[in-house]
Formats: sequence, structure tokens, C-alpha cells
Amino acid sequence: MIETPKLVFWPVVPEIVLCVVGIAGMLYEAFARRSRAGVHAGLAVAGLAVSGAAALRLWTWTGDATVLGDSVFADRFAVLARVILLVIAVFGVAYGTMFFGRQPEAYRGEFYPLLLFATAGMTLIAAAADLIVVFLALEILSLSLYVLTGITGRPSANEAAMKYFLLGAFSSAFFLYGVAMAYGATQSTKLAEVATALAGRTGSMALALLAMAFLVVGFAFKVSAAPFHMWTPDVYQGAPTPVTAFMSAATKVAAFFALMRVLDVALQPLSWDWTPVIWALAAISIVLGSLLAIAQTDVKRMLAYSSIAHAGFILTGLSAAGVAGIRAATFYLIAYAAMTLGAFGVVMLVAAKGEESTSLGSYQGLYKRSPGLAALMTVFLLSLAGIPPTAGFVAKVTVFTAAIGAGHWPLALVGVVASVAAAFFYLRVIVFMYMREPEGEPQHDEALLPQIAVAIPAALTLVLGVFPGVLAGVLDKAAVLRW
Repeated sequence: MIETPKLVFWPVVPEIVLCVVGIAGMLYEAFARRSRAGVHAGLAVAGLAVSGAAALRLWTWTGDATVLGDSVFADRFAVLARVILLVIAVFGVAYGTMFFGRQPEAYRGEFYPLLLFATAGMTLIAAAADLIVVFLALEILSLSLYVLTGITGRPSANEAAMKYFLLGAFSSAFFLYGVAMAYGATQSTKLAEVATALAGRTGSMALALLAMAFLVVGFAFKVSAAPFHMWTPDVYQGAPTPVTAFMSAATKVAAFFALMRVLDVALQPLSWDWTPVIWALAAISIVLGSLLAIAQTDVKRMLAYSSIAHAGFILTGLSAAGVAGIRAATFYLIAYAAMTLGAFGVVMLVAAKGEESTSLGSYQGLYKRSPGLAALMTVFLLSLAGIPPTAGFVAKVTVFTAAIGAGHWPLALVGVVASVAAAFFYLRVIVFMYMREPEGEPQHDEALLPQIAVAIPAALTLVLGVFPGVLAGVLDKAAVLRW
């Protein structure tokens, strides 16, 4: 007899809400005489708000650590991941609405439901307690992002979507091989049972090491870690800017939260084996991302290579196994989400006349045409470069401290040297904005509302840079994984 698991649905209510509202959005798009972006945006924000309220209630959850047949975690780590991802999704909705308002011909109502489905997959992957659930969530978010990438139908967007789909299929195959190897080694795909089997050395260690390798490669594709970063520059450049903003922040957060869960729960007994792998991926990502970004003349492409380097910095924190590494990586992810959302928001507003206006030349004399946007972009670029008093500086110090504490000072040294080199391509954009004359007649600032939407991430970037302790209590509680 197969025992029926106890069904407790409250820990997955956030995902249920997102899927229900996403389906409602699809039905509205299918049956409405004329689809309106305002209706879609209102429905999406309402769904995200309800999902967020349900997620916050789980912070005081006193029930079982895992539910639904031990397939979903109900801990504070999952709650924090959900809140971060839902906030990013709200900005995705806002950016999409602004984008469609400036380019009505690009409007597609399916954008909003697909964004909700992608967010549901992202929140589920961060809470997954079973490798099969991780894979299913990975496919939900990936399939939605493939369509979002090419949703405008522009040739460059279609090309980016195809590349993303093909390379994403590769990463899914690697991950699925890892799941199969983990099952072969431990006779289970549940993270806690895999950890118990590996700790007791009851399975095949050769298969376990293969599982570790395949799982890490699968995650490396999703977080854009070198040398598995090939899709990132083309997809970031070709996708509509609101999609790029959402994808760059949310995908990294979701995949890294899932990776932390897999490394520090399922593969915790193999920490001596996976630490050198993470060390190598971090070093390669930092160096390759920083060096290749220097050669870019397109700002979206430059930010894509920058995201590869930042994946390396987050992996630097994860090289310290345990609570210290989780805490450092989580703070970095929050800071990265704020500054990359803001940076792509400014890119979208600067390129309001067309998606092709993303070259460095578009930023010449921006301080004269739009002083507000120039100031906001300066904050984000300084933070990405790791210059105080921004969140990027504190985030880098945090991951370097965690790595040094684990004895990985050479990796921290690589990160420091690469940060100095990387400052060049960030400061180059600032030079273009303030020290070059604008082309054509100076223009007035953009409308106030779009600038407010971009100013919120800037404020968060500065607040976390000056008062990083505001997150200390939350991170201390969330970094302890229950299983």
C-alpha cells in the first residue's frame, strides 16, 4: 500500500494564487473584446499582493518543516525568497506597463500572465524540498521566460528567444541527469533523504559525485556562471528591456536560492567535494565577466556580462558552506536585485524611442537631457562597481568576508582585483553621461511617475549601503535551513 501523504496546502498558497490569477489573465486576454494593459496590470499587482500577504504569514509557521509528502519546505528561507521575488515581479509589471505605454505597437496582453507563471515557478523552486519539484519549477519559470523573451515579435527578440530555448534545454537535460544520478546513488530525490544517505555513506559515492557535477552545471546555466554563460549576452540584449530587467534579477534570485538549498541540504555531506567546484566557477565568472564587459559598446550587453561577474561574486560567498555563506549570498542577491532592476529601468527610459537605442552613444550628455535619469544611473553604476556608500560595496565586503573566513582568501583576492578592473566600464558610462555633449537638442526630463519607479530601487541601494544592519535580523533567521 502506498501511504497517502498528509495534504497541507497553506505553505503553497502563494504559488496557487499566482497560478489562479495568471489563468484569469489568460482568460481575460482570450475573451475580452479589447485587451487593456491597465486591467492586466491591476489584476497582476492584486495577485502579487495577495500572494505576498500569504507568504508573510508563513514567517510564523509552526507546522511541519516540509509539507505535501516532504516535497515543499515551509521555512523562513522560502518566505524571504518569495517576498524578494514578488517585489521584483511588481517592478516587472510596472516596467512592462511603462514600456507598452511608450511603444503601443509592442503590446501583448499575455505578458502579464506569463510573468505571473514565471514568478510562481521561481517562488516554488526556492521552496522545493524534492529534486523532482525543483525540476518542475525550473521548467515552469523557463518556459514562461522563453515566451516572454520573444513576446514582441521583433527579429532580435525572436533570435534571443530561440537561443535561450535551445541552451535552456541543454541546462534542463544536465539538471535531469543530475536528478537521475542522485536517485541512483541514494534511492531518493528528496533533499533531506539524499543528505541522510550521503552522510551515512549508504549509496554509491561515484554516482553521488556525478549527481553533484550535473546539478551544479544545471544551476550554473540558470545563474549565468561562466563557462555556462553563452546565452546571457544575446538574450539580455535581444529581449524587451522590461523582460530583461525582470529576468536578470528574478532568475538569479530564484536559481541561487535553490542552489543554496541543494548545496547546504542535499549535498551538505559532500561540502569538501563541491567547494572547489564553486571556487573555480566563481573565479572564472568574475574574471571572464569583468574582462568581456570592458569591450562592450551596448549598455544592455555590458550589463549582461556584468551579471556574469556578479554571479561569480555570489558564488564567492557560497564557497563558505553553511550559515555564513547563505547569509552573505542572500544579502548580495537583495542588493543585486535592487541595483540591476534600477539600471535596466533607466536603460528602458533612455531607449524610450526604440529598443535599439541602447548603445553608449545614447548616454552622451544625459545629464543635460535628463538630470534625474543621469543621477539615478550613477547610483546604480557605482553600486554595481562596489563603491561606497552603496549596497554593492557592502555586499562585496560581505561575500569576501565569508570566503576569507572559510580560508578562501585567494578567491577573495581575485574578486578584489577584478572589481578594480570592472570599475572601468561602469565609470565609462558615467563619463559619457557627464563629460560628453548630447547629440541633438536637449530634452526635458521624463514623466515623473517612471522616474519614481526607478528611484525606489535607488533609494533601497543607498539605504542598504548606509544601514546594512536593517536586514541583519531577517537574514539571521532566514539563513537557518529547516529540514
